[in-house]
Amino acid sequence: MTTFTALTTLPGKAEAQALGDALENMDPEPTGVGVFEIEDGSGTWEVGGYFLEAPDEVALAVLAVAFGAKDFVVSEIPDQDWVAKVRRELTPVEAGRFFVYGSHDADKVPQGAIALLIEAAMAFGTGHHGTTLGCLRAFDRLLGQGVAFKNVLDLGCGTAVLAMAAAKVFPDVALASDIDPVAVDVAQANVLANDLAGKVNCIEAVGFENQTLAQAAPFDLIFANILKGPLIELAPDMAANTVTGGTVILSGILVAQADEVIAVYQGASFTLDHREDIGEWTALTLTKV
Repeated sequence: MTTFTALTTLPGKAEAQALGDALENMDPEPTGVGVFEIEDGSGTWEVGGYFLEAPDEVALAVLAVAFGAKDFVVSEIPDQDWVAKVRRELTPVEAGRFFVYGSHDADKVPQGAIALLIEAAMAFGTGHHGTTLGCLRAFDRLLGQGVAFKNVLDLGCGTAVLAMAAAKVFPDVALASDIDPVAVDVAQANVLANDLAGKVNCIEAVGFENQTLAQAAPFDLIFANILKGPLIELAPDMAANTVTGGTVILSGILVAQADEVIAVYQGASFTLDHREDIGEWTALTLTKV
């Protein structure tokens, strides 16, 4: 079945959210609407609608003018098996001792590697993105230094690949939290697929606002592979929930944004231990002092 997308951009969160609300009331009605900040420091927001039939381009043009947005770009998406396509294109990822793969590549797991099974259908956190890869490399580097952790949190976990990496090497239960209930379901499915039931606890939480997290804190290792804005907002809470001498591994940060994030965390009682840039993304390893 052919589907359609209609995408535009405009400055300002409030305007973008208002346009998203208006887009939901179109006829034909979109099957979904997304409103996202473009993380390039420009303050630009993207608004998109997804349709099962061609949208009314006149109505879209009126909405764009009304909310001060650029003209909508409408695209037709042909029907195809996207999971099969992704499966063909996603190859296994090696990050030190860790090997992230889909079930179609189960025969390629190297002997002695710590294998992490993430299906191609799970689009966020497959290990191919520079942010997830950077976090895994940072974790592997710490393990190579002989560092051990007993209380691990994967904040904004997505597929929970980072929590599972910790659960594969340490005996204690790791926590994996996400604001998105769908992500929590995906994380739980991955935990079961990797035979880690009882080793990773997946919970829905907004930041650190959760009783399970409060009872488990402070943590000696926190992964936070999210975005620059939330990372900066969470810096005080990150400090409050990390033990002195504990480690945080941060990503979801563009290289151009790294210095700002580092400065904020240094002001929140962290020191920078290591930084790795992979393409346009960076991963930061910091210690709470």
